[in-house]
Amino acid sequence: MNAIYDLNSQEYNLKLAEALKKVPEFKAPEWVEFVKSGSAKERPIEDPDFWYKRAASILKQIYKKKIVGVNRLRTKYGSKKNRGFAPEEFRRAGGKIIRVILQQADAAGFTEVVKSVKGVRAKKPGRSLTEQGKKFLENLEGAEQSSAAVRHSDDKQEEVGNAN
Repeated sequence: MNAIYDLNSQEYNLKLAEALKKVPEFKAPEWVEFVKSGSAKERPIEDPDFWYKRAASILKQIYKKKIVGVNRLRTKYGSKKNRGFAPEEFRRAGGKIIRVILQQADAAGFTEVVKSVKGVRAKKPGRSLTEQGKKFLENLEGAEQSSAAVRHSDDKQEEVGNAN
């Protein structure tokens, strides 16, 4: 099995974000420090590595779900809007950040626009990973070593359990 499912999701996403920093096509635009990630948020993004973490999360979502479009990702990254005394309502995330990250992934050769899917009437049903993108996600440098260590420690625990 590959490192994507062996590791804890948060650890994997952080390692993938670090790896994406080294890819020249993935670069945070200047405007990212001034925008909110969606209409439900009150303040702009403060995390300096937000762009790479969100890109890592999006690539992992495409890996898991095979074909994903911008609207599905907007729903995934949306949150509840605090409306004061009125009840909270769900608001989808902004699409610009997601769209630009997907365009950068296309430029890097990790994703491609799916031409057509049987049963879907839309002109562009979404994005899917290319072979290069799958290899990049599955063969992450730091993730392989730590997932091997996790498997090795699990084997030791089984041996201890069998000895008793």
